[in-house]
Amino acid sequence: MTAVSLQAGSLRLALNPCVGGSISAFEWVDGNRAIPILRECNSRSENVLEAASFPLVPFVNRIRGGRFMFRGRKIRLEPNMAGDPSPLHGQGWLAPWLVERSAERNATLSFSHRGGEWPWDYEAEQVFVLDERRLSLRLSCRNVSNEAMPCGLGQHPYFDCGPRTLVDTQVTHAWTIDEHVLPVQKVPATGRFDLRDRLVCGQDLDHGFAGWGGSATISDPDLPFTIRMSSPDARFFQLYSPSAGGIFVAEPVTHANAALNEPEERWPDLGMRVLGPGEGMALDMTLEVIPK
Repeated sequence: MTAVSLQAGSLRLALNPCVGGSISAFEWVDGNRAIPILRECNSRSENVLEAASFPLVPFVNRIRGGRFMFRGRKIRLEPNMAGDPSPLHGQGWLAPWLVERSAERNATLSFSHRGGEWPWDYEAEQVFVLDERRLSLRLSCRNVSNEAMPCGLGQHPYFDCGPRTLVDTQVTHAWTIDEHVLPVQKVPATGRFDLRDRLVCGQDLDHGFAGWGGSATISDPDLPFTIRMSSPDARFFQLYSPSAGGIFVAEPVTHANAALNEPEERWPDLGMRVLGPGEGMALDMTLEVIPK
């Protein structure tokens, strides 16, 4: 396993390029103690679902039944996660990435896809920059096929949580979901879906949100820092908070869940992009760590 480590001041970042270009640790180091900022990787195995974070490219969340139409063409993808009939998150999270550059405070990883079930060729890149206060991460994708390609990007960071962990962010709408975690109805983000100054652990949520303000604050009185996540280009937000508690996922994403299943004329409202040959897009995410 090729590991990459970055450090700046009290912040330490570990990458696992071979497992989905993932982050295996992002920590606050205080003397001999390391406090997870993102959840600690559960093991050093090859399971990307045990990572601290991983990239979503060239689409985010689910494609209903693995089927969608694009300009008269039927696209069919097989399931890529056990127990879920709908493929999710694209190809990047399930493939090894190459280390293009690595230094004390920055690293670049790359991934190339050649057409198969997803019939378009594309190239993806992640650029990590660490300083004493924050991790800055840019995920980009470029269409290198000779025809137009749908595209969307996201990040999938996991956070530890307890009974006093709060998330504070602004969203305008949420989608209710069916038993397959697919969207059913768009509703105002009130009551159960209000994410302002919200206890976030054990909330039995796995929902997409629209009208995201582009930033979220995560705090816990037991932590010596507050986390401010920002991603100004992401108009959508996905929150996973299992009823068992312990962790939650707060995803900045460029498009809504199952957007590819909607008619193309709706894609601009749902955040789905179409990249022409040679065209690219990028998503920036910053995790700022603010000492108390």
